[in-house]
Amino acid sequence: MNFTAVGVDIAKNVFQVHYVDQETGEVVNKPIKRQRFLEHFANRVSCLIGMEACGGAHHWARQLTKMGHEVRLMPAEFVKAFNIRNKNDAADARAIWLAVQQPCKPVAVKTEMQQAVLALHRMREQLVKFRTMQINGLRGLLSEYGEVMSKGRATLDKEMPAVLARVAERLPAALIDTLREQWSRLTKLDEQIAEIEGRMREWKKEDLAVKAISAIPGVGLLTATAAVAMMGDAKSFSSGREFAAWAGLVPKQTGSGGKVNLHGISKRGDTYLRTLLIHGARSVLAHANEPSSWVEQMKKRRPANVVTVALANKMARTIWAVLAHNKPYQRDYVSVKPA
Repeated sequence: MNFTAVGVDIAKNVFQVHYVDQETGEVVNKPIKRQRFLEHFANRVSCLIGMEACGGAHHWARQLTKMGHEVRLMPAEFVKAFNIRNKNDAADARAIWLAVQQPCKPVAVKTEMQQAVLALHRMREQLVKFRTMQINGLRGLLSEYGEVMSKGRATLDKEMPAVLARVAERLPAALIDTLREQWSRLTKLDEQIAEIEGRMREWKKEDLAVKAISAIPGVGLLTATAAVAMMGDAKSFSSGREFAAWAGLVPKQTGSGGKVNLHGISKRGDTYLRTLLIHGARSVLAHANEPSSWVEQMKKRRPANVVTVALANKMARTIWAVLAHNKPYQRDYVSVKPA
């Protein structure tokens, strides 16, 4: 069976495959069980396989690449434009088949190590959310009994013993014991988060790319590990601007008739990485001992939030330059185009 392009709509148990047989011209759109998926592509002529960059896509992309096929992962928004009328597995596979034959910016296939680091980030983020929910829940419950505490986790830990002692005089012991258990659970969450961050530090010691970009002001442990894992291959981006645009740190554009209007940042790409970059830029602006002249000039003519995002954009470009050119970070480096 000779074919050049294949569209695959992956799922949990049943995958949908769409292609055109070059010998007979037959349009094939059929479901394949998960257990028979790799067997279907074994011992076949190398082809271009398109898939949406969704859950499990990177795993199947690695397996198909080992067989000699070229795999292109595409954003779901790009594929959506080729889905006509009904939305089902067969229509999705046909839309992916159409989309993979069009010029687009594919999503870099991540290695298992990169996905493992991202899994640590996701679990840490989930624990931080649980901790925030726990704190807000305690504050809300105690406010029902007239106990309102000041903001901040440190203040909560400081005032909680006195608050529990006061409400214990008029409330059932069962409630007081439960509140005390919920408060002690915060310490366990802190320990779990610290353990995950410790494992990230161990990976940082072994990975040269993470070490290299950690020297950039505003790029800490979380930002460095997340950037390297999410970027995949830095050379898959043609420039630092393209990487910054992929992270959603460039203005959104609208316009017609040759007039282009620039708005706020597009917020496309991964929200988590963009958040880390912006928080890192905000930390640099607040705590830098020797801010650069570029930052000082920006502060004079732009609002604080605009300066923060602009610095985050510059940090993203610097990260790409360090990784793509395999050069150490230099504070006063000036990029000069060859004549």
